[in-house]
Order: sequence, then structure tokens, then C-alpha cells
Amino acid sequence: MPELTRRGFLGACIGAGAAGAVASLPVATWTDVLLAAKERPLEDGAGILVLVTLYGGNDGINTVIPFADNAYRDARPELAYSADKVLELDDKYGLNPGMRGMADMFRDGSLAIVRGVGYPDPDRSHFRSIDIWQSASLDNSTRTGWIGRWLDSTGEDPIRALHVGPVVPPLAVGEKTVGALLSWEAKPSESATGLITALGQRCPDDTPAMRMVCDSYRSAAHVNKGLEPMFAEDGPLSDNRESDENGLAVQLDTVAACIAAELPTQVYSVGMGGFDTHADERGTQQNLLEKLDKAVTGFMKQISRGKHGKDVIVMAYSEFGRRVAANASDGTDHGSAGPVFIAGDRVRGGFYGDDPSLTDLVDDDLKVTTDFRDIYHEVLERGLDSDSEPVLGKKRKEIGFLKT
Repeated sequence: MPELTRRGFLGACIGAGAAGAVASLPVATWTDVLLAAKERPLEDGAGILVLVTLYGGNDGINTVIPFADNAYRDARPELAYSADKVLELDDKYGLNPGMRGMADMFRDGSLAIVRGVGYPDPDRSHFRSIDIWQSASLDNSTRTGWIGRWLDSTGEDPIRALHVGPVVPPLAVGEKTVGALLSWEAKPSESATGLITALGQRCPDDTPAMRMVCDSYRSAAHVNKGLEPMFAEDGPLSDNRESDENGLAVQLDTVAACIAAELPTQVYSVGMGGFDTHADERGTQQNLLEKLDKAVTGFMKQISRGKHGKDVIVMAYSEFGRRVAANASDGTDHGSAGPVFIAGDRVRGGFYGDDPSLTDLVDDDLKVTTDFRDIYHEVLERGLDSDSEPVLGKKRKEIGFLKT
């Protein structure tokens, strides 16, 4: 195999475009995203959507708690929270005790809660339900995700949608484009940092085109240097920082670092699991919701310091809710409707959608009062300034939780 020289490498970059070659790949390293940030930084005022998927089917009734409804306690004698334990939002509803930060966000108007969210004819299978949410289609022959179709309809740069985690989720798969994948290990290696720095050094015999490539690498090294505090011993992406087993805080810290680096990414995807609480639900769920709360509130605090913070919308959802009645194991079984949380400066805080009755049920389950695709419609139209029709089809409606 011939030796790869500096001149040969830079020549190859000229042919493809230093960041363009990176953008064509579905897997992105920290080095890749730094180069993308240099070549095509995010435009000022561009909307950013951060999707948080709560895998397993979060129990919405013990998340947004109808503490004033006698039917709540009747259906869950041991599982229900008493009124003095919930974080009151008004005289009827309160958040789970693990969600103190998000309760404060609701009170200051930066958190919207859409109630009764689901889809027609609910399917209680985890696999089918998450497929419906991520494809935004009730047709099981659909093979693309809603963010993938957004990529297809608005431009084919994969890095515009970035998933933090081991596998690209179905939501980011389009017909022509698949969103990029970024490892949770965001910190660039010493060898990668050294390589970027070396490639950024000009040589007297470089051609004008090679000097342009060097400039890109030198700028990437400059961005990397500016982000070093993120990886310092006391920084959010430090190897020494405490991390929960789900890693949601680490994932969102990575997203915050990407936003600070001004990646051209407008949609980020992260997730956490563990919400399939068939037994001993109360302690398990409260612990998970506390992790969600700390991760989201910490993320919002981080991004508020940057110029793009005001344009970020966070949406947290689960594939379905749980049944109204507790089961014999102090847990709950697969259900239908549940709440969706939307946070950010561009949010009109408050409750949206009708809360399903706890007594007027369908097959012992909550009635869906809000179609999840209407939420997608609004975040696409108002959040990302995109036409939702190529993604979701016609006849979707706005709910009103985002400012114009």
C-alpha cells in the first residue's frame, strides 16, 4: 500500500471538499463535526429541535398527576401520590416529585405540557408503537422516519440531524438521506487533535487549493481549543464527571457542546430507557424522572449562555402511556395516551390538549385527545421553519405551544 503523505491527503480533500466528504458519511466523529462547524456554521436564528425519547412507555398519570381527582386514588390505592407530595402546577395537577426543575420551568412559562397525546387505534406493543411515533405514520409499510423525510425535503446534508448514541434511530432514516450518528464519547482523542493541528499548518509549496483545506483544519483546531473547558476536569464532558446509567445527561451535554461549536445541525436525538414499569413502579419511575429533570434543566442552563440558546426547543415523549388502574405488582401495564413535554424560550408555557377522563375509558384505557402528529407539525412549521406537508401529509393542525 502506498504511503499516505500530507500532500496526498490534502489533495484528496480538495477533490471531495474537507467537510463535504465528512457529511456524506452516516457516522460522525468529533473531528468531523468541528470541520462541519467551520465549513457551514449554523445560521443565526435557525431553530434547533432536541428530541428526547423515553423508551419503555412512561406512566403519564404519575408524571402529570391529577391529584384532585378521586378516581386517581381509587384506581391506584398504593401507587397514587397524595396531594402534599406532588409539585403543584395548579389546583388540579402537579408534577412527579422528581421533577422540581421542570416544575419551575412550567411556572416561569418555558415549559408546555401537551396532554392526552397518542394516535388512533393504539397498539400496546413497544416495537409497533415506537415505530409509529418515529415514522409518524400509521401505515406499517412506511420505511422512513419523520426526521428522515424532513432531511429529504429540505436538503441532503446528514449532519443536519444528529443522533447521540450507538445506533441511528428509525426517525432519522429518509429515502435519500440518513441522519448522522455521533458517539457518546464526544471528547476528541489526543491523536485526532494533533492530526487536526498538523494538517492546519501551511507549507511554502502548498497550492492555493491546499491552503484552503489547511485553513479549514486550522479553524477546526481553533474551535476545538475554544471548547477545551467543556472537557476540563470540572467541565460537563469530563471523564471524571458523574454519569447516570442511562447517560441522558452526558448525551445532552454532548448536544450542548455541538450547539456551542455552531454545528449546522438543527435536529438532535437522544434517549433513555427503563420506563417499562410493570412492577414496583413508584420508586423506579420517580428515580428516572429525576434523572430526566436534572438532565433537561442542566442542558437548558448550559445553552442559555450561548447565542443559539433562545432558538432551542426540547421535546420529550414516550411511545405510549400506562393503564389507569395499577396492577397486582404495584406497577402499571401498557396503555395509550400520555403527556409530551416541550421546553425552551420559544415555548408558550402551560397546558395544552384535553386531559383524558380517568373514568370514561376505552378497553380500560385513556382516550387519545391529541394526535402526536399535530405536535410534529408545529415543531416543524414554527420550530424549524419548514413545510410539514412533505413529512406528515395534509390536514395537520397547530396546537399553539410555540410562539410565532
